[in-house]
Amino acid sequence: MPTPDSAPPTSSLPATPPAPAAEAAPPGLLRRHGADLLAGLSVAGVLLPEAVAYAAIAGVEPLHALIAALVGLCIYPLLGSSRFAIVAPTSSAAAVFASAVAIGGPAMGYALVGLTGLMFIVASVLRAGYLGAFISRPVLRGFAWALAVTIVIKQLPHMAGVAAHGSLPLPLLWHWLHESALWHQASLALGFGALALWLTLRQVAQRWVFVPPSLLVLGLGIALSAGLGLGDQGVKLVGDIDWQGLGWQWPELRTEQWLRAAEIAPALLLILFAESWGSVRSLALQHGHTVRANRELMALGAANLVSGLVQGLPVGAGFSAAMASQSAGGRSQWAGVGAALALALLLWLARPWLALMPLPVLAAVVAAILSHNLWPKAMIATLRLGSDAWLALVAGAGVLWFGVLFGMLLAVALSLLLALRRFAQPLVSELGLLPGTRDYLDCERHPETRVQAGILVMRPEEPLFFANAEQVFSLVRQRAGQRQARVVVLSLEMSDDFDTTVMESLAEFTAGLNQNGVVLLLARVKDKPREALLRQGLADGRQGHPTLYWSVDDAMKAAQRLLQKNG
Repeated sequence: MPTPDSAPPTSSLPATPPAPAAEAAPPGLLRRHGADLLAGLSVAGVLLPEAVAYAAIAGVEPLHALIAALVGLCIYPLLGSSRFAIVAPTSSAAAVFASAVAIGGPAMGYALVGLTGLMFIVASVLRAGYLGAFISRPVLRGFAWALAVTIVIKQLPHMAGVAAHGSLPLPLLWHWLHESALWHQASLALGFGALALWLTLRQVAQRWVFVPPSLLVLGLGIALSAGLGLGDQGVKLVGDIDWQGLGWQWPELRTEQWLRAAEIAPALLLILFAESWGSVRSLALQHGHTVRANRELMALGAANLVSGLVQGLPVGAGFSAAMASQSAGGRSQWAGVGAALALALLLWLARPWLALMPLPVLAAVVAAILSHNLWPKAMIATLRLGSDAWLALVAGAGVLWFGVLFGMLLAVALSLLLALRRFAQPLVSELGLLPGTRDYLDCERHPETRVQAGILVMRPEEPLFFANAEQVFSLVRQRAGQRQARVVVLSLEMSDDFDTTVMESLAEFTAGLNQNGVVLLLARVKDKPREALLRQGLADGRQGHPTLYWSVDDAMKAAQRLLQKNG
């Protein structure tokens, strides 16, 4: 199966009563909602075969994937912050679900989904969404491009009517090319013909808001299947979907099985958050919108919790379904609601017709939807910026070579390492007075500044924390010895808080300076670290303790008085 992964002016005239709300509603609003609901039909056309495929990966009946899709589509618009996200089962999450099924059966899989939902909700309550900020924009752009390439590659075997070997995109492409002799000619002609037709319709029917090319191509595919008997000619079809009742019960597991599911749940949470946040932020960047990580955590948590309770698969924000929504004219969360309605109606009324949908046509539509993302325009623009833009290449190459999850995690890990390396570097600047002002600037960058003999003014250029505090204080101590300073002014405006290591290192640094007859003055200390220093008695003005000043200029004047006093 395809796996894409103002107020009016005043007047002396009597006020007229307002028009009824229905008459006041602008027709553009209704038209926009209608387009969103119609786009949902295209999304449902993508999610339906996806659900069948992911259920096969998970080792359960398609019903469990379909109910999960309905849950995600209904719950996310209530809690999520993205206009474009479509929450439904994903291939990688289905693979993790399958590992739980192999250990403790389907019940353990549903327990895993529920526990993962609970963990998402706890993470949202703890406001852990800041973790998403560590996924940089270059990583997102590389991820989005490689994901589009991956999804398109995964459609090729279905368009050629052959089995897909493996899940990694590059090996899969190699096997597909290597087995060209086994390609089913009717499927190949049908798949690539549908792709060409979609691309042609996209060019000539851009103004057909209510008739998206995807629906036209899929409808034509079903008509050909019914009229020509494509299934009898070896073309693979979606097939019948058995819709049965679901049991509403909490999974019955032994204690050790619950503990085993709890061990797997963090991995599933990480997979779903990495994939979903990557897709959501990529789409938001493309349209200049804002998404909130904590709301995304809550939405994903609620959707997975309910899905687990109704025996559904894990759900996340997929990229291909969102692109299908945009391509069909979806511009709000109403598209997800429309998709849920369409999916339910399709399952209720149109199952016999859906069973006739040719898989090569469906795969061609999925590939066509993502075709405009294959040229890495955004990633190339990022590379021209320099700096950490190379992470876009790492993310893209990682996804293509190692798969979506590992490639994404590799790029995220590199982003974290770069952030830690940057903050941990002992970068300290010496400050000097800009003539004619009371401003103190970096002497190296501003050679016109002046310094005073016997006084050293230094500023850490990164926030002080446990990984860099000792190195920063060591560098300042060395510079004080080289300059034979008798007073050291340390400007700490970069730090919002002090951890235990910083507090203890500062006390040791102060004591070391005092032993050499050097006085320490602290400038521009913010409220929170200032309160911590005073609370610990480390800056109370007593002998041997540094004095706090609100500005470098005030601290410098105090240092000059100390020099004059001590001769």
